[in-house]
Amino acid sequence: MRTTALLLPVLLLGVFSMFRLSEAAEPPGAQAAAEKSARAWLSLIDGEKYGASWDQAASLFKKAIERDKWSSAVSSVRAPLGKVVSRKLAKAVYSESLPGAPDGKYVVIQFETVFENKRSSVETITPMMDADGSWRVSGYFIK
Repeated sequence: MRTTALLLPVLLLGVFSMFRLSEAAEPPGAQAAAEKSARAWLSLIDGEKYGASWDQAASLFKKAIERDKWSSAVSSVRAPLGKVVSRKLAKAVYSESLPGAPDGKYVVIQFETVFENKRSSVETITPMMDADGSWRVSGYFIK
């Protein structure tokens, strides 16, 4: 089976694959809040609620891709993988500067995920602090 990848244009592939980020002092609770937001957002994706995932995404995400295009793109990548069997946190890194994205507060999170039709994959999801102070997803990548 070929590797399936989905990359929202907000963030560059290098961010996801290398984790060579400009790390900054992490505000208290940032990682936990970002991970909670990421898991809630992933539950929408897992439930095939792709439009709702766009609705819940960061403003930066929404500016980068239209709702219908997002729904179509994520559906074409996720549907062949089948349901999630397991998802385990592998790594989370706080940063205030990411290549190809405006400065802000981000947590780049990697999950080791097993799908019904793909036994070994890495999901990288990047919540960011949105303008209203909430953590929302700004990027998603599956490898």
